[in-house]
Amino acid sequence: MSKNIIVLIGGPSSGKTTLINALKEKGQVCYPEISREVIREAQAKGIDQLFLENPLLFSQLLLEGRIQQFKNAHKEESDYVFLDRGLPDVLAYMNYIGDSYPNTFHQACKEYQYTHVFVLPPWKEIYVSDTERYETYEQAVLIHEHLKETYKKFGYHLIEIPKDTVENRLNFILGKLSKIN
Repeated sequence: MSKNIIVLIGGPSSGKTTLINALKEKGQVCYPEISREVIREAQAKGIDQLFLENPLLFSQLLLEGRIQQFKNAHKEESDYVFLDRGLPDVLAYMNYIGDSYPNTFHQACKEYQYTHVFVLPPWKEIYVSDTERYETYEQAVLIHEHLKETYKKFGYHLIEIPKDTVENRLNFILGKLSKIN
């Protein structure tokens, strides 16, 4: 079996991190979302919302971090490696706010391709805002649409995960992967 680099995408507070944590508990190799780390580092330097204040710098830092995650994932011994968000997320968020970005962002998305993309739809009942998540639920829905559109532009087939319990969502992913591979 070849290496499967699997990315989970979706708007803010759709359950990605909870699902990544559940996959980890089942012994899967998982890489966390890195934007919270970038946000906390900026906040420690007195920048409250780096994405809002300097979206290009924030996006460049995310892109670099996600490229490193992709490279590290290929070194893992496991057949499956799950990532909480991928490179095209950076472009989707920049498109969402209407900012431009260098062509190197687009090239990175073409160069580093994921094996499978699972998408978690917006889910109002589980939506929560916090110090690193400033978006409203309505904005999360718009971001979700930008994410789907961006991944499709790079030729990805999106597999939508149904709204269900964490255990059922986990079983859905693992079941789909067993049928695909």
